[in-house]
Amino acid sequence: MSDRLVSQGPTDEERSLDVSLRPRGFSEYIGQKKVLAQLEIAVQAARERDEAMDHLLTYGPPGLGKTTLAHVVANELGVNIQTTAGPLVEKSGDLVALLTNLEARDVLFIDEIHRLHPSIEEVLYPAMEDFKLDIIIGQGPSAKSVRIPVSQFTLIGATTRAGLLTSPLRSRFGIVHRLDFYTVADLTAVVERSAKLLGVSCRPEAAVSLAKRARGTPRIANRLLRRVRDYAQVKADGTITEEVAGEALALLEVDELGFDEMDRSILQTIMEKFSGGPVGLSTIAAVVGEEPDTIEDIYEPYLIQIGFLDRTPRGRVATERAYRHFGLTPVDRQKRLF
Repeated sequence: MSDRLVSQGPTDEERSLDVSLRPRGFSEYIGQKKVLAQLEIAVQAARERDEAMDHLLTYGPPGLGKTTLAHVVANELGVNIQTTAGPLVEKSGDLVALLTNLEARDVLFIDEIHRLHPSIEEVLYPAMEDFKLDIIIGQGPSAKSVRIPVSQFTLIGATTRAGLLTSPLRSRFGIVHRLDFYTVADLTAVVERSAKLLGVSCRPEAAVSLAKRARGTPRIANRLLRRVRDYAQVKADGTITEEVAGEALALLEVDELGFDEMDRSILQTIMEKFSGGPVGLSTIAAVVGEEPDTIEDIYEPYLIQIGFLDRTPRGRVATERAYRHFGLTPVDRQKRLF
């Protein structure tokens, strides 16, 4: 997945550029205006009381800025941030080490928090509620429980699959926000800001063209910008114009809706091999050669949001809009369902 424009996590190149492109404060953060408005109040209130902010959970499709938002909140609070991911916390001792190293009001950010092991969550509950850790020392009849205090901290959790969070864990977050797909206007601002930070000359109309193909996702907008920047450097004079952007995107096989090869493969499989559906997710995955979780988490949200795909109890169904986009004739829905 690392060579695709649409993928779950940031690439190595993106990680190296992440610090330079990441906004430092609310004033630099683009999009998610309703979420920012509420977080600004929560941050200001916590600072005025000199307390840790309530624990925060953010969820939504990949690439919408959940990690970036965690760093922005920490910067606005004026505290340090420790980052980890659910799969990396393998033992309760790993979590204890993280929590005991936090100073007062610090932020602990856990990405993919839905992947925490249940035994790890049990250690996290008293830490979130009472800022104490219950640790078992010894084994067998001589084992005893010891309660260790930790500094008041703010846990920020991020997930692409909020439905997989356990109810006890979710209920302990005082602030919960969903991040939505970005508008073209917001993505245009993201492209223009990133181009400026990268030292790339990008014309306004070219920025709009990239924004329209970014699938509502800032991470993809920045990926497209970097690929088009390379094309402009090699094939043009380095300036990204609308024409240069169009040529580069055509070479990348990204159409006007931001579809890449996998999007087209998923939709065409449903329409051409299964008469438009309904067809099961595992069957689609087997045909296109992709993991079901990747299709469900990465590709489906955008296809559903723009009205090209429907989820039904019996499986996935291609919409009439999808047929029109590919120049195909829709199959009667009654024939598909019965």
